[in-house]
Amino acid sequence: MTDDIHAAPFSGTYDPSDVQILLKPAAISPISVDQKEALIQSGQRHYSEMLSAETVPDARYLKLYREALERNASNVRTDIEQLAAAIAARPETAHECVVISLARAGTPIGVLLKRALTRIGVEAHHYSISIIRDRGIDENALRFIKARHGVETSIFVDGWTGKGAITKQLVASLKHNDLGFKPFLAVVADPAGCADLAATAEDYVIPSGLLNGIVSGLISRSVLNDELVGAEDFHACNFMEEHRAHDMSSAFIDAIEAAPVNRDRPAGLHQQQVTAARVNCQALLASIMADDGINDVNRIKPGVAEATRAILRRVPDKLYLADLEDPEVQHMIFLARAADVLIVQRDLSTYRAVAIIKKLGGAQE
Repeated sequence: MTDDIHAAPFSGTYDPSDVQILLKPAAISPISVDQKEALIQSGQRHYSEMLSAETVPDARYLKLYREALERNASNVRTDIEQLAAAIAARPETAHECVVISLARAGTPIGVLLKRALTRIGVEAHHYSISIIRDRGIDENALRFIKARHGVETSIFVDGWTGKGAITKQLVASLKHNDLGFKPFLAVVADPAGCADLAATAEDYVIPSGLLNGIVSGLISRSVLNDELVGAEDFHACNFMEEHRAHDMSSAFIDAIEAAPVNRDRPAGLHQQQVTAARVNCQALLASIMADDGINDVNRIKPGVAEATRAILRRVPDKLYLADLEDPEVQHMIFLARAADVLIVQRDLSTYRAVAIIKKLGGAQE
């Protein structure tokens, strides 16, 4: 991709002033979740090469989403405002900030952060790009951004950390290219203790994490395969026009923006909290791997959002919950019971939930 490429504006169902999504909309034929899981675990295909069809959740699950939104909108709003203030306090981003959200979970967070930065006088630009575990970040998208803004004022944004896999991928990807971007990652919630900037280490429900495309501009997870993505293309995605009547992307943004700031919420993280979160995360992963006889850490999905996504998009074997009565995990109990997934209560340190992906026949560990 040349630096002066002119890509057609694409923002999903967001207003173009909120985000430019640097993904290539493509017609992607879905495969079943079971087939996808078998291909991933056998090593025949990488997870990023395939998509399963997304369905609109039923009325009961949407009710759980709305309850989570009502319960936590104020905390999300507060955490976003804290992130914006911390970004504005950095010399590199005090006057201008290029927010590069990691599609797709980072996209709604990036929209909120871009608006919050603008409100406090920072000239903010927002792009959403693909990063894929084991495959890397979309360098064509980075070249596109660099040609327009340089690299000095850029930060990367995601919603949360699970066990830190994408953080490691971001660092590795930027280390091995010569584009000059620094792997500075800001997230709302950092229970893994591996982001550069976070509002909290608490593993709490960020409501957009409970849904898929209908709260992320109707875009799918990013896809990278030779059939869809050429040498000069952005990574691909599916734009789910068929779900437009059910799209909640703008409604989610509006609900968070309308929520009051929680003045009682602790402001910012201290380094000892970050270190403790990182140590606790690694200890928990080691404990679960030992207890469950797991050799591939990628089968473990810690955190409310990652565990939710595992149940929605993968073939889970087990769901560990710290507290079965916790309001923050009721949507997962609903999903797990519907999918006949074993639910086990156990100590999860600072996490509320951990999902275990089922090992299928032919899988290699």
